[in-house]
Amino acid sequence: MSLDKIIIPNHKNFEELKNKIKEDGVEKLHILSDFDRTLTYGAVNGVKTPSIISMLRDGNHLTNDYAEQANALFEKYHPVEIDTSIPLEDKKRLMQEWWHTHNELLINSDLSFSDLQDIVNNGHVGFRDKVDIFLDFLYQQSIPLIILSASGCGDAIQLFFKKINKDYSNIHYITNQFNWDNKGQAVSSKEPIIHVMNKNEIVLEKIPEVYQIIQNKKNVILIGDSLGDLGMIEGFNYDNLIKIGFLNLYEEDQKQYYLDNFDVILTGDGDFSFINELIKNLIDIS
Repeated sequence: MSLDKIIIPNHKNFEELKNKIKEDGVEKLHILSDFDRTLTYGAVNGVKTPSIISMLRDGNHLTNDYAEQANALFEKYHPVEIDTSIPLEDKKRLMQEWWHTHNELLINSDLSFSDLQDIVNNGHVGFRDKVDIFLDFLYQQSIPLIILSASGCGDAIQLFFKKINKDYSNIHYITNQFNWDNKGQAVSSKEPIIHVMNKNEIVLEKIPEVYQIIQNKKNVILIGDSLGDLGMIEGFNYDNLIKIGFLNLYEEDQKQYYLDNFDVILTGDGDFSFINELIKNLIDIS
């Protein structure tokens, strides 16, 4: 990544955060990351990376009436999602209702584990360059990586890591998942259900085996590709936080919002070079 693709709005504040995290040491650090268009490219061959749900729909994996019913749910609940006049608790309840109803629709539309495997293998999603180095390094240094995603079929996310042989023990997937029968058919959804209004680390309190790992690692590097990803840290009592945002090519009009909210902005749908060097610097490895 060339230097002109790295923007640091407040160098003094950024350097102060780096120094504080470096002083505390690697044992106090964890990484919190989105998946779609963050660890993966925002576009592949000039085409915006599709969501897992859209790949299921467009790949003819589900029953013929799935698309129509899913769209009806979207038309019902999306206006609620973007309506700022609706009280937060009401909105959370309705988003929970939407995700739960859609999960039931996926089950009734014959979702199978092999559908997800097919999506992973179809080549429409690609990890950013040097993400493999990032994953190797975190594993070698025993730095927890929390992947927090509200994707409709989060079981597929771990499969992407398995595909590149990087499904390491320090990676924790906080995603929407299903229970599968012995034929690989989805039969029920697992709790907690993660949606756009509760995609934050407070969800981890419901997953104690993960929360115990990071509760005392209060220095955090947050990586995302949208302003909404900043909410992933809500509910977690951190000491120091570095927020890194990928400003992908098709989101150039959001640049000022990124400048106001992220500590580091990586433009042009770039790679993980800067992030890798930053983490090495934080733990004094050249």
